[in-house]
Amino acid sequence: MTPHTCCPADDPCPRHVKSEAAALMSSRAIELDGANREYLSAELDARRISRRALGRLAGLTGASVFAAGALANAGRAEAASPVFETGRIGKTHVLPSTNDTVRVGAMDPKVPPALTIDSGDVVHYPNTWVNWANEAKYDMSFTDREPIRKRYPQGPYSLVGPVAVRGAEPGDVIECRMLRLKPIDWGWNSAPKGVGALPEDFSEPYLHYFRFDADRKHADFGNGVRFPLSPLQGVMAAQPAGDQPVSGILSGRYGGNIVLRELTEGTALFLPVEVSGGRLWTGDSHAAQGDGVVDQTAIETAMEDLRIQYVLHKGIAIDGPIAETLSHWIVLGFGQSLEDALTASLRQAIAWLSNATKLPKPDIYALCSIAGSFRVTQYAHQMNTVYSSVPAKTVHGMIPKQIFDAELLGRISHAVRGGA
Repeated sequence: MTPHTCCPADDPCPRHVKSEAAALMSSRAIELDGANREYLSAELDARRISRRALGRLAGLTGASVFAAGALANAGRAEAASPVFETGRIGKTHVLPSTNDTVRVGAMDPKVPPALTIDSGDVVHYPNTWVNWANEAKYDMSFTDREPIRKRYPQGPYSLVGPVAVRGAEPGDVIECRMLRLKPIDWGWNSAPKGVGALPEDFSEPYLHYFRFDADRKHADFGNGVRFPLSPLQGVMAAQPAGDQPVSGILSGRYGGNIVLRELTEGTALFLPVEVSGGRLWTGDSHAAQGDGVVDQTAIETAMEDLRIQYVLHKGIAIDGPIAETLSHWIVLGFGQSLEDALTASLRQAIAWLSNATKLPKPDIYALCSIAGSFRVTQYAHQMNTVYSSVPAKTVHGMIPKQIFDAELLGRISHAVRGGA
């Protein structure tokens, strides 16, 4: 922390604490919500700001939200632990994207596993493909891309896999730990006519390309706009039950096209197993994405370096994808309407958390209303598409960890991990 003449370096006055917090938020484009409270508290601690100094912020003009949110819960934030132990890593397998390991559009149950691994092993996916079998190129015109899009009616995503996990059977859960997500140096956002949340509002297709900085920290949009990068995999799926290919555009209890913006490095996704081995697929890389993905695309890209650890948890019953971040548990719901998706997310959250914590369902219903945040993950209302499937409406319910004590947090983790 920068020394000040008006106050001790280890016990700064409120004005200088506020200045430090503002600098942090500006440098990282931080929104003052629960997802960033742990980060802010940890960063301020690292700058040797005392708990007493933090408390002085309460009531300051412009800082009340910060004080009431990030700082009033500093004690719990300080106790936060990583989502998973990075030291418990098994063997690393390399799975390059090739014509043999990639299926464009759909997850085919008849394809033999590209890899078979043990629980705890890591899959390194070097240089994954962009959409349409890696045929999209930087600065290609929309007109030149159209014939490529139309060659893949089951969907655009270059899905790499499947990865089988030894011992995985229906009734189990596979935890997908996101270890490394480094995109290539370019991407795009596009909106063909008749797609997205507002299919009738725009008469011309849209296409915008981006170059990323060398460290993959940001993308310049132009006209004074810059986006911070926060890479994720839009499609994360265990093979759905059945003997027919399933489009990567679709989603369900097995995962699929979940496009969850919180699923960044250091987070985990829990997927129910529906077939022997689990048979895991991934694709649809995004460099940055907003909730809703309202024009139907994020910054679409591929991964220069993607590493995922797969951990098998035996005999775990969940009804759909659940994610864990440093600050939240996240429950996804899917439906033909936003109402269906929200109620699906809420009902799963109530059933799962009640079973995990042993708190009555009405209590979980109440805490979801008091502290939860139910956000639109994906919303498309398209009237025209070259694909045979359309994405489901998706809502994710974010339940902050800070409302639970250590015992309840342990129970919740045990509900998806068992004794592992």
